[in-house]
Amino acid sequence: MIAQTVARLAGLVPPEQIFILTNVEHVTAIQAVCPEIPASQIVGEPMGRDTAAAAALGALLVRRRDPEGVLAVLAADAAIHDTNGFQKSLKAAYATAAKNDFIVTIGVKPTYPATGYGYLHRGEKLGEQDGQPWFRVAKFVEKPDHATAERYIVDGNYFWNVGMFMVKAANFEAAFRKYAPAIATGMTDLDKRLQAGENLTAALAAVYPTLVKISVDYAVMEKADNVAVFEAAFDWDDVGEWPAIVRHAVADAAGNVTRGDVALSEAKGNVVITEQGHLIALLGVEDLVVVHTPEATLVCPKSRAQELKKLLQVVAAKPGSDRWL
Repeated sequence: MIAQTVARLAGLVPPEQIFILTNVEHVTAIQAVCPEIPASQIVGEPMGRDTAAAAALGALLVRRRDPEGVLAVLAADAAIHDTNGFQKSLKAAYATAAKNDFIVTIGVKPTYPATGYGYLHRGEKLGEQDGQPWFRVAKFVEKPDHATAERYIVDGNYFWNVGMFMVKAANFEAAFRKYAPAIATGMTDLDKRLQAGENLTAALAAVYPTLVKISVDYAVMEKADNVAVFEAAFDWDDVGEWPAIVRHAVADAAGNVTRGDVALSEAKGNVVITEQGHLIALLGVEDLVVVHTPEATLVCPKSRAQELKKLLQVVAAKPGSDRWL
């Protein structure tokens, strides 16, 4: 999916202007699947610190290369098939961010009352770019309950917050200094280390343990008053959850999607993933996610698959949790 994200930028952003931020353990694998990206621009974080640290690091890397540079933050966990529409939206957002002091995001019109996504509320129209209107973001709202999500769809001014941001790198750094000063302080330390000639890997190893673990939405976006939004001109699907497999795989007559050795009797609407040689058998159950690996087995209702972070916290508290996480 990282390779697909890079390919989606072909003809719009040259490879020498793309940074890939990942975990240090994945650097070699990503170099293999994205050979067009210079190896020095595939940056391994020594530990996960959520999206705020990654976004701040991206802004620093871009600003060090070009003080006037415009940064696009793009997650690699989305399925997008309409590349032309994606590039159309990105061009408009880039141009708007370059000419204004806004953090520009792209919102996706909800197609169903999703309770696992954050939403943004579109406010007043601020202008047009390349024939596409852009609006002030009145507010970000957390994951709603089903009834609230249904109201958002009826309202028509609520969009899924899909985590795409375009902004001048210097403006993004200023937003971190204002709303997330602890992360900004860490980036200042990192910048000084790089200016002193320390290599990036060593500098990250020294700074990253000091950074707070928080999403960019909580740290900056929900606090900032200069956020604007374009409506996406492309399809989008979050595949960071197990039920998303159903939307991208062939199901049987009862709506089950399976992989591996699976036996089903009177079972409907399940997602079952296992390895060859380990049988999973389901009898008379509906709408479950069942995933087996050599290290662990997950069972949960599809309706709660977006709550796995809660479960991971419980797992992490168990003695020897490093065997599974």
